[in-house]
Amino acid sequence: MVMVVPTYNEAENIQWIVERTLVAVKDTDVLIVDDGSPDGTGGLADDLAARHDRVSVLHRTEKAGLGAAYLHGFAVALERGYSVIGEMDADGSHQPEQLPALVDALADADLVIGARWVRGGSVVNWSTFRKALSVGGNTYARLLLGIPVRDVTAGFRLFRASTLQAIDLATVQSVGYCFQADLTVRTLRAGLTVTEVPIEFLERIRGESKMNSEVATESLRRITAWGLQHRAAQVRGALTWRPRREGAVR
Repeated sequence: MVMVVPTYNEAENIQWIVERTLVAVKDTDVLIVDDGSPDGTGGLADDLAARHDRVSVLHRTEKAGLGAAYLHGFAVALERGYSVIGEMDADGSHQPEQLPALVDALADADLVIGARWVRGGSVVNWSTFRKALSVGGNTYARLLLGIPVRDVTAGFRLFRASTLQAIDLATVQSVGYCFQADLTVRTLRAGLTVTEVPIEFLERIRGESKMNSEVATESLRRITAWGLQHRAAQVRGALTWRPRREGAVR
């Protein structure tokens, strides 16, 4: 198993989160994907790789978005033959100590999501407004896309390699946080099983959040477009359906 960890200006967090991950699950590797961080994160990642044979680093030359970093990391992980490929934030909001629960759930699933907005899940140090915004956004996505997942934007996940191979990553164009929704929908549309496991999500205590209005707007726009396409396809299917005549050949 490998955890793909994208980074941009996470010098304050990278060593802390990687070393906790190595301890949390003994046979887990870590693949850091750094988007040319100007704060020296890439160099610190190289130092970690030099000290730990379970850590490796991909250096990208520009900040191209969360989705692009994950797609690069997933492609390399698949090339290296990992059977389980995970994703997590580098800022400490996803606690590596909760990884064993996700690993256990993968026994009966193709994608496991560490979820905030399910029974037993929680968020620490968010304002009431931010919680309402996240819950509302996830509810909007769930209803519009017609899927049962309650935390569709969550970024603490484990995929089977076969899942990533089945959902045509080459056609994924989303780069922001809607990347998570995109892969969730693709997994469900492929007829695969998605399981949500409750986690405690912690607001970062060091460094700056990468979420901004541009990222949020891109996510909303894309999710709305996908939802409208899904609903239009349902309408077309209903309009073209005709009852079979008795005795008709199937």
